[in-house]
Amino acid sequence: MQIPIFTDDAGWHGAQLKLAFKARGVDAHFVSLQDCLLVLAGTKPSIQIPASPALPKAAFVRGIAGGSMQQVVTRLNVLHILAMQGVMVYNDVKAIERTVDKAMTSFLLASHGVMTPATWVCESRQEAEKIRQDAHAQNRLLVIKPLFGSQGLGVRKLPYADTLPVPMQQYVDGVYYFQQLIRPPIDEDGSPSHDYRVFVIRGKVVACMKRTGAAWLNNLASGGQAKAFVANQAMVDLALAAASALDIDYCGVDIMQAQSGEYYVLEVNSIPAWKGLQSVCEQNIAQLLVDDFLAKLP
Repeated sequence: MQIPIFTDDAGWHGAQLKLAFKARGVDAHFVSLQDCLLVLAGTKPSIQIPASPALPKAAFVRGIAGGSMQQVVTRLNVLHILAMQGVMVYNDVKAIERTVDKAMTSFLLASHGVMTPATWVCESRQEAEKIRQDAHAQNRLLVIKPLFGSQGLGVRKLPYADTLPVPMQQYVDGVYYFQQLIRPPIDEDGSPSHDYRVFVIRGKVVACMKRTGAAWLNNLASGGQAKAFVANQAMVDLALAAASALDIDYCGVDIMQAQSGEYYVLEVNSIPAWKGLQSVCEQNIAQLLVDDFLAKLP
């Protein structure tokens, strides 16, 4: 069996997946979605995937490169059409779309009663200013995030005294996505900044880590430190509820505890990195993913 792993940068994660597939007797190879060809010229539409002489039974999505709106839509269309033609795509492309868009993620979490920070999304600068004024009146501090983004890039606090970013500024790109800042309790070592990454595969929490930030952001890419952590039942229930709300096979759920003691889902990642998590847990996460992937094959 040959399995394409869709990615533009295989790196450490790709190498781990390839080893995990090899351990199960499966030949996996890396393919960029931008190298796939949609052929809509004959009697039957088809997709040509490099190094795949025939349509594969399944495909593993490890990454979707950014680009223009047309490029991203075309890459997603490749995944949609593969699924329509009977290829098992993992994670499902609809789940990827739901989580790449932070506004849709927030909507689905809130709609399913999953605790998540108060969130506002708009294009109007006038409405954005009103949201800021209301937050200031209620002594809320807002965080502004790019609608599409990861690893903490572009995420920043927005004190009321600061100038509102212009609509087309980098990381805003015409859409204002605000969340209320959740303030965590002071950690046992005196650090006020920490959150948790809970890794879910098929309705089960398989690993968890505590992330302590160098500043107020806890992402490992922003300088955070990982520490092994056993998720308590409240965190497990919240992470599983988030995965269920987004109807996703596997994901990394970012959870923060507020000073009030309640837990909130900050984000859900459908193509999560796990290098930091792997460094503090015993389970072979890549093997768990591959085994779940293979178990789903018809």
